[in-house]
Amino acid sequence: MARLLSTRICPSQRFQAPRLPSIRPPLNSYSAAGSGDLSFRGVKLSNPPGFVAAALEVPKSAPHSPGPENRLPSEEVIRTWCNADAVCFDVDSTVCLDEGIDELADFCGAGPAVAEWTAKAMTGSVPFEEALAARLSLFKPSLYQVNECMEKRPPRISPGIAKLVKRLRAKNVHIYLVSGGFRQMFKPLALELGIPPENIYANQLLFGNYGEYVGFDPAEPTSRSGGKAIAVRQIRQMCGYKTLVMIGDGATDLEARQPGGADVFVCYGGVQMREPVARKADWVVSDFQELMTYLS
Repeated sequence: MARLLSTRICPSQRFQAPRLPSIRPPLNSYSAAGSGDLSFRGVKLSNPPGFVAAALEVPKSAPHSPGPENRLPSEEVIRTWCNADAVCFDVDSTVCLDEGIDELADFCGAGPAVAEWTAKAMTGSVPFEEALAARLSLFKPSLYQVNECMEKRPPRISPGIAKLVKRLRAKNVHIYLVSGGFRQMFKPLALELGIPPENIYANQLLFGNYGEYVGFDPAEPTSRSGGKAIAVRQIRQMCGYKTLVMIGDGATDLEARQPGGADVFVCYGGVQMREPVARKADWVVSDFQELMTYLS
């Protein structure tokens, strides 16, 4: 990962703080998939409805309402959000409606068992690396199965995320995907949202010469507990960002808010509202429109 990071170039940016609204709005040989860009069979990148149309579907679990204390952000949090020159998004249950590893496991016939481990990982009750290894060992996806899953079950994008990313990009804000999921499954999604593939920080599935599953790359920071925090710090240090915001739903996303990492953590509960995480967030939203409201 360190070698990849050193090759990225981040232009310096300057931003002026927009005026804050006077009244807050209402809450309404191993190879990593061939060691190169993997072209997924059947994923039609030129056909956005494959991703966007799914945004109209109702999430599997209706979010719960968190307490009011961080439902309305402070002026400092709003100012930080408006002045951010980089935003890091979690992918599963944030940019997308589903947990990618759960979808892949379900496709391979091991859905319920893997979903139990995912719940433990997202609440922080077990180390992330332990949960990741345990989940993958339950179904050991081959390269063929990953390809077929991407073809038959393309990611369902969350409502409003495409507009939010477009608005941020128009403000020259750099967008990153930082996830404990798999890079091979995120590349088509990043392309749809206009996010450069080099801005994906995620895990890498490893396959043998015949496409058989052999493991995951433990060198990726996102493969272990505290890994997202490491990735976000690296992003910030490498590019010299003055203000960085992390948006996600899980305990690993919350960990990214620390000195040298994310200045603010926004808990997105539009898919899954994880109460222990929401209570510690700087701002809790259930609709991306709430974030767009403050962007000039």
